[in-house]
Amino acid sequence: DDTVVYRKQTNPQFRSNVQAPIAASSQWLTAALVMMFVDEGKLTLDDPVVNYVPEFGKYFKNYITLRHCLSHTTGIESEALKLSKLFDKSKFENLEKEVNSFAAKNIAANPGKEFYFSNIGLSIAGRVLEVVGKRRFDQLMTQKLFRSLAMRRSTFANLMGGPINPSIGGKSSADDYMNFLVMLINKGKFRGQQVLSEESVAELIKIQTGDLLMKYLPDAGKGMGYASGAWVLEEDGNGNATALISPSLFGFWSVVDFKRGYAFLLLPKEMVENDPIALHKEIIEIINPHFE
Repeated sequence: DDTVVYRKQTNPQFRSNVQAPIAASSQWLTAALVMMFVDEGKLTLDDPVVNYVPEFGKYFKNYITLRHCLSHTTGIESEALKLSKLFDKSKFENLEKEVNSFAAKNIAANPGKEFYFSNIGLSIAGRVLEVVGKRRFDQLMTQKLFRSLAMRRSTFANLMGGPINPSIGGKSSADDYMNFLVMLINKGKFRGQQVLSEESVAELIKIQTGDLLMKYLPDAGKGMGYASGAWVLEEDGNGNATALISPSLFGFWSVVDFKRGYAFLLLPKEMVENDPIALHKEIIEIINPHFE
């Protein structure tokens, strides 16, 4: 159910309703928004991106699909996501121009053959939603997902100027993001409303990487597979995740454990510098026995 079992706030000035950057944890939200469009029958995960962004056809990238975009398997040559570049001002004025520039990049591998964690795939997916939804990505996110989940302190708006970033540009609060996790663990339902179909939630937990070459992944993802917008913490042996995790560079970590039936997140005021991976694993190991 939606019961809060444990909540702790260690700083009275940084409460659970305070908005903070969530970096790569934005990708889970973007993947969910894509699935809302799938539920509406406006697109499918196996649609070629070129159907919506013709620029990809000019550079012979006709085989990249939305599924590839959500799973970082587009094959487009990319730089690794680095903290030092998160606050760089983009040279592009909007998402359309930035995604068109991705179309011109070299192909490093055939689509669906290699995993390379980057900013590219989810940004392409966000641009596809703009084309289909006829609005800016941040407006679509607010209108469809955030309003449905009462996420009033969440946004993808870019106050610094430049393009919206569907990959790492989200801001949210602990309370808001927990609403999203509750929706997932309840098979798409939130406060009596079916926000995502059960089929779409099932799609989000499918492991997309399998035996693929994991060409680049951040330290937080090492040893794990990838679904759509989130990492696979545990799996059932049949190609589905039983627990998903979404870590970010700022220390924001969230987990949905479908098998044990709980969701958990940690939102620190400052970056966790002393081995955050070990810290979060220790927390999960403390939680799990209480839900066995």
